[in-house]
Amino acid sequence: MARDMSDKEILKMELEQLKLEVNTPRTAVSTTAPEIIAFVEGKSAEDPLIKGIPEDKNPFKEKGGCIIT
Repeated sequence: MARDMSDKEILKMELEQLKLEVNTPRTAVSTTAPEIIAFVEGKSAEDPLIKGIPEDKNPFKEKGGCIIT
């Protein structure tokens, strides 16, 4: 898409994006970090990367082995 646009059009798009971003409300990390930590810890019991997946429900388990003769 950018190949079909002139430099002026690209700069105009970037300017519009920056105008949108300047009005985005910002929050300090020190304020949001405890909320994120609480959310992650609250969901950790359901997380398959932490808890694991039962073998009978794992869609990616090997169905059979490879035999080389």
